[in-house]
Amino acid sequence: MTSQATIDAYNRDGFVIVPDVLGKAELAELRAVIAEIVAGAASIETHNDVYDLEPGHTRAEPKVRRIKTPHKVHPLFDRLVRSEKVVGICKALVGRDVRLHGSKLNMKSAKYGSPVEWHQDWAFYPHTNDDILAIGVLLDDTSLENGPLLCTPGTHKGPVWSHHDDEGFFCGSIDPKEIMAEIKAALPCVGPAGAMSFHHVRTLHGSAQNVSDRPRNLLLYEVAAADAWPLAGVKDFPEFESRRLSGAGPTIVPRLSPVPVRMPLPPPKRQGSIYETQLGAPERAYFGRAAE
Repeated sequence: MTSQATIDAYNRDGFVIVPDVLGKAELAELRAVIAEIVAGAASIETHNDVYDLEPGHTRAEPKVRRIKTPHKVHPLFDRLVRSEKVVGICKALVGRDVRLHGSKLNMKSAKYGSPVEWHQDWAFYPHTNDDILAIGVLLDDTSLENGPLLCTPGTHKGPVWSHHDDEGFFCGSIDPKEIMAEIKAALPCVGPAGAMSFHHVRTLHGSAQNVSDRPRNLLLYEVAAADAWPLAGVKDFPEFESRRLSGAGPTIVPRLSPVPVRMPLPPPKRQGSIYETQLGAPERAYFGRAAE
């Protein structure tokens, strides 16, 4: 059972950290699978459907900054998000019928893990309502030094900032001059491995480069209320329904809420992951950017 204090904190701040969701054995199994997947990056030279690579990646020295859609890469990741304890927390925060929207594994290796500039997930995938959250599974002990997720309390109830560049193209990040007060008010999502963060789809967040000598890997799942439909449309309805985590039968009546929306169009100049998209932003990055 998710405590009322956890629910209240999520509703008030737009994010919450739940400790001790995963045990040592579960973490060890996840780390072993991840190490195996990362080792496979030695066979490629550029990004593909599985890997998003750090600048400086080579076959001899593989550097992975993201594993794309890990729930499709290995069944362990799909089983985890469908587990009773994870689904139970999601149901308490966004409603009893929930659907997996997507997943990714951001990997911040020691000394060079790339930053993610300030943004709201809502800008990337607006829906008919905003009962949507992102789960961050802390796979490593996370502190201020190794590039934790930073979230600004209360921003899930505020505006949707522009994530477009000076020419009007979507670039996946917000001009820091527009949000300096919010940046200063941000709080880190830190804790021991096995904890999970849950942040609302409109919560302002980002993360700095990992400058420590310790890795910081964060497994992310996006989970939506089943009656939240993506405004970009559903191209494959059976696949859409296959991602249902709770509830029975198809939900074909979207719930419409009066939420602010900016579509992520025109498309970004640089296609790919958020790292690539944000490289297309003007030279105004707050955290600084990795070399192209």
